[in-house]
Amino acid sequence: MHRRRFLETLVAGSATAGLGLPTRSRAFDMDVFQGFRMPEEADPHERTFMQWPVNLAVYEERQFLDDTQWVIAEIANTVVEFEPVVMLMAPEHEVAARRKLSQAVEIWPVPTDDLWVRDSGPIFVRNSAGALAIVDVNFNGWGNRVPHSRDAQVSAEVARRMGLPLLDSGVVGEGGGVETDGQGTLMAHESSWVNPNRSPLSRDVIEERLLAALGAEKMIWAPGLKGLDVTDAHIDGLARFAAPGTVLIQLPEQIWPGDPWSASAYETYEILASSTDARGRPLDLVVVREPDEGAQSAYANYYVFNGGVLASALGDPETDAEAAETLGRLYPGREVLMLDTNVLGELGGGIHCATQQQPAV
Repeated sequence: MHRRRFLETLVAGSATAGLGLPTRSRAFDMDVFQGFRMPEEADPHERTFMQWPVNLAVYEERQFLDDTQWVIAEIANTVVEFEPVVMLMAPEHEVAARRKLSQAVEIWPVPTDDLWVRDSGPIFVRNSAGALAIVDVNFNGWGNRVPHSRDAQVSAEVARRMGLPLLDSGVVGEGGGVETDGQGTLMAHESSWVNPNRSPLSRDVIEERLLAALGAEKMIWAPGLKGLDVTDAHIDGLARFAAPGTVLIQLPEQIWPGDPWSASAYETYEILASSTDARGRPLDLVVVREPDEGAQSAYANYYVFNGGVLASALGDPETDAEAAETLGRLYPGREVLMLDTNVLGELGGGIHCATQQQPAV
């Protein structure tokens, strides 16, 4: 789960030093969010957005970057068989990228550093009249840990290109750090929001602003883990709203001695098991089993799109089959597809981190 390849450098030394990248800060206006809500991921999409990874300051090895680009292309080429896909990249990368991408994948000239569009890209909200806006969570490279000068501008650039309002959430964080059921409930790990590397705001203030920005009424917090990966334990690598009132959560067989990730997973499970959603419903928790050997990526980091679900195959035939069966049961009528995305696991993320939906209006 979320163990970035360069984590050792971040933990051992200056995670925020030397990048020269200021945290974005603007006045917060709660009134601009009135009537807007982020729909649940399983609602119909207009398209999927993705980002093309290019920054060798992050990847260091050209071969590793090339391998990552091939996986991103495979995800895009799979999803585009079901719904339109837009890949964001600077124009100078288009010729090389097109050798990997299906001709059906549309390319927009929006410069990027890395692939994690779920975190740095546009978060779409919609009002009852069908109008769209984009929420900006002021991406700062997971606490100024990595170069992100281009990625920090992706949301604004997409909003400008689409002619949509850009609504400042008043918080600093990432889209992968929060889950919504589309009916008023959010869940998140405190570690990736209530963290001085994001902002000095209190949990109460962050909660108030996230609820307003995403059109929700109730937040379910679990502690999470700080400092053990670049994301500070994003919730989407562990637990997901499969539907209002239903949460899929990935668990290891037990809490392993000396393993804070397994302890945190069970702690989150217990909190969710004792929680209710914004409508007062107890949460139905559906457990998907982690491979016995563990895995860097997660079954929970799947993406739902029009007619399909795309998840990572983690290499254990038994648990891969169980995960596919569980996803098929939770999303009836959709085709469940699984890809080998080990390279994303090495980076600490997965398919959900690499995709972002634009809801249909």
